[in-house]
Amino acid sequence: MTRIGWYGLGSMGLAMATNLQRHLVTKKAPGMIYSNRTMARGNPLQALGGTSETSFEKVIGQCGIIFTMISNDAVLSNLVSTAVNSGQSLRDKIFVDCSTVHPQTVGLTVSKLREKQAAFLSAPVFGGNPIAVDGKLVFAIGGPKDAVGVVKPLIQDVMGRRVIECGEDATKASLLKIAGNIITVNMMEAVGESQVFAERTGLGTGPMEELIGEAFGPVAGGYSKRLTTGAYAPPLDSRPGFGVSLSIKDANHALTMAKDHNVELPALELAQENMEAAREYGGESLDSSSMYGVLRQKAGMEFWNEKSRKGGS
Repeated sequence: MTRIGWYGLGSMGLAMATNLQRHLVTKKAPGMIYSNRTMARGNPLQALGGTSETSFEKVIGQCGIIFTMISNDAVLSNLVSTAVNSGQSLRDKIFVDCSTVHPQTVGLTVSKLREKQAAFLSAPVFGGNPIAVDGKLVFAIGGPKDAVGVVKPLIQDVMGRRVIECGEDATKASLLKIAGNIITVNMMEAVGESQVFAERTGLGTGPMEELIGEAFGPVAGGYSKRLTTGAYAPPLDSRPGFGVSLSIKDANHALTMAKDHNVELPALELAQENMEAAREYGGESLDSSSMYGVLRQKAGMEFWNEKSRKGGS
C-alpha cells in the first residue's frame, strides 16, 4: 500500500489519525509517518506503530497520500508552499485536507498542486472530538474522481460513518462545510439559550437535556452535554473539544461569503458576537460552545457553571 503521511495533531487530528493508524495495522500496511508542530502530541501514534518525522518535506518525500488537519487557511497555504518548493517530485501524490478553509484557498491549492501533477482533495469533517474518537465523523469530499476512489476506503468506516461526495470541484466540499457550520453554530447557540432558560425558570437542565437529546438528536444532545458537564470552559491544562477561536474563524468564512452573495445570516451574527464576547471574557482555552457562558451572564448568572473551570483557576 501507498505510505500514508499526516500533519496536524490537534484534538480532532489526533483522534482521526489514531483511527487511521489502527486501520493500517489491521491491514498489515506500513504505519503512517506523522508530523506536527508539537511532536510529543504524536506519542499515541508512535505507540501504535506510527513513525515521527519533524520535517514535513520528508513526510512528503516518503508518502503518496498526505492528510492534513490544521487550524486555518494560512497554515494550509504554508504547507502547500513547502511541498511545492521542496524540489521533490509531487507527481501522482494525493494531498487530502480535512480542515475548514475558504473555497478560495482550496482553489488556489488545487492550482498549485496541479502544476506539480499532484491531486488535492478537500475533505472537511462534521462532528466534534468525541465523534472523531469514535470514528463516526461525516466527511464531505471533493476533487478528482480517481483520487477520491483511492482515499475513500481510508475514510469510510475508519475515520467516518459517511462520506458525502461533492464532485470533482474541490471547492464544493469546502462550501458544503461552511454552509454546514451555519447550522452547527446556530444549534450551539439555540441549545445554550434553551438551557439558560431552563435553569432560570426552575425547570432544570436535566429534563431539558433529556428532551434535547431525544427530540433533536444526538448532535444537539452532545452540545447540551458540553454545557452541563462544564466542557464549554475546560481546565486551563486541557484542550477544548473544538476551540472557540476556530469556531469564530469558521463563522467568519460563512459571514464573509454571505455578504458577498447578499445573504443575511442574523442568527449566525448573534452567535458570533456571543463567541467573541466569551473569548474576550474567558480567553483562548474555551470551547466553541462557550457562548453559553455569555448567555448565562446576560441572564444574571456567572459565566462559569459549577462543573466548569472558574475564571483563571
